[in-house]
Amino acid sequence: MAKPYFKLGEILLKEGLVTEEDLAKAVEAQKKTPGGFIGEVLVKSGIVSEEDIVKALSRQLDVPCAVKDPDLLRLAPDEAIAKLIPEAFARKHRLLPLARRGNTLTVAFADPTDLVLLDNVKKMSGCQIRRVIATMKDIHEGIGRFYGEGGMLKTAIEASYAAPEEISEDARAEDQLSLDVVEKAAEAPVIQLADLLVRQAIKTRASDIHIEPRPDSFAIRFRIDGVLHEIPPPSRSMYLPLVSRLKILSKMDIAEKRLPQDGSFNAKIDNRLIDFRVSTLPTIFGEKMVLRILDRSAVPLELEALGFDPAQLETYRRIIHKPYGMVLITGPTGSGKTTTLYAALNELNTPDKNVLTIEDPVEYKMPGINQVQAKSSIGLDFARGLRAFLRQDPDIILVGETRDAETAQICIRAALTGHLVFSTLHTNDAPSSISRLVDIGVEPFLVSSSLLLVMAQRLVRKLCPQCREAYKPNPNRFPKRFVWEKETLYRAKGCEACAKTGYLGRTSIHEMMVISERLQELITQRASTALIRMEARKGGMVSLEESGYAKVLAGVTSLDEVTRVTLAEE
Repeated sequence: MAKPYFKLGEILLKEGLVTEEDLAKAVEAQKKTPGGFIGEVLVKSGIVSEEDIVKALSRQLDVPCAVKDPDLLRLAPDEAIAKLIPEAFARKHRLLPLARRGNTLTVAFADPTDLVLLDNVKKMSGCQIRRVIATMKDIHEGIGRFYGEGGMLKTAIEASYAAPEEISEDARAEDQLSLDVVEKAAEAPVIQLADLLVRQAIKTRASDIHIEPRPDSFAIRFRIDGVLHEIPPPSRSMYLPLVSRLKILSKMDIAEKRLPQDGSFNAKIDNRLIDFRVSTLPTIFGEKMVLRILDRSAVPLELEALGFDPAQLETYRRIIHKPYGMVLITGPTGSGKTTTLYAALNELNTPDKNVLTIEDPVEYKMPGINQVQAKSSIGLDFARGLRAFLRQDPDIILVGETRDAETAQICIRAALTGHLVFSTLHTNDAPSSISRLVDIGVEPFLVSSSLLLVMAQRLVRKLCPQCREAYKPNPNRFPKRFVWEKETLYRAKGCEACAKTGYLGRTSIHEMMVISERLQELITQRASTALIRMEARKGGMVSLEESGYAKVLAGVTSLDEVTRVTLAEE
């Protein structure tokens, strides 16, 4: 089946704007960029202008042309019309809803010859479609005004496509830093783009910004509530200046592109001081950059706000108030382990306690606590910092991560000699943490006599309260051991308040294993993880899946979300 793009080519041939040879070359180039428009290829090659294409289509198809009548696109945002065609769809397919009269919706298209797209828009909106032709530049600008959200960023992105290409292909291919790139990084458009990018990420509650180079473009993605969302990227010509600008802010070596680098900066945004942790990684297409956004004001360091159910909260609070012993929080990166530990420190931090932490990096700055930044490059690792801590008369110690045998042994010995020790570990669940500690070289009898609590944790997205949708679930999707009687649950739907994701914010689910005397015996006997798990469940341990299902029944999250996060078996 022929692509609808060929119809555009036929029209341009008939108008005498291109030759058969021009069209053949453009078709070959278009095949190398799936999803691209042949009109874009012809414009980029300089054969025709966007205005030429639009005017030719207007004459041949006898439809209104926004180039001839700019007032067609000067419309105020209309929420009712915007709901008919989502912003993501409009951006992807280069179209803009303009007005509705009765059951007729006027839509501006960059390529009105695409009959499949025309039919899809008709089905999506439930309206008859009246076509208007506009340039891609005008449609991008119109989308920024019409949908409103992030308009300033979108305008900056759109402007980047109109800017001349100042970075040579040779410089890109050889991955050499030119003086032009450094100078461009200090220009107003690049500074504005970096500023707007950061502001939009904070506005959308993103925890990370990913800037990823690709063969002929680059991608920008925000991690919002634990899930990556791609935004329309600027012109490829902005990639090197944007990365260089952020490297300059982060005090990195902008000439070094062959090795990973780490840096940081902070900025005051809307009267909030935001910390940014920046990391670069060399890839085959250029440097990938990730900015971790650390906004303490957005994270409540209160135990009651972390998602514990009443029984779990009572247990956790009872354990952390013990005078000595070790508490471990386990889970993958980004599961909220550090936040949970700092919420405990926030409660325990009193003038009569000496609290010391060593982290890499220090994510939360808390008054009254002595915090140390680990620096492996100068030999200040967790183990060395811990040895120094024991000469500082501590009451409470927090170790960012237990990575090796030496760190684990010092933590455990500190717990055995009258100190309360908090740390994190990378394991899938609470019971497997025991075998992990033994595997890295800690004697089982030391583990059993020092551990107070091991708690696995995950973050799940909360359903948007404004648009969550009630439905009757399939009981077979719950594990057999989980008893439930409620007939109605809730699932994600999507609205303007949650950016059409159906979710707004996150909460935590927990698997809490309190070390009982029987568990101490099993650990000392080097019992298997399966036996330890069985005994922990007898003692009342609730699994991550069950903790998640409880929140599903309460209408806090969805069954799909809990399954996604916990990878529960069908």
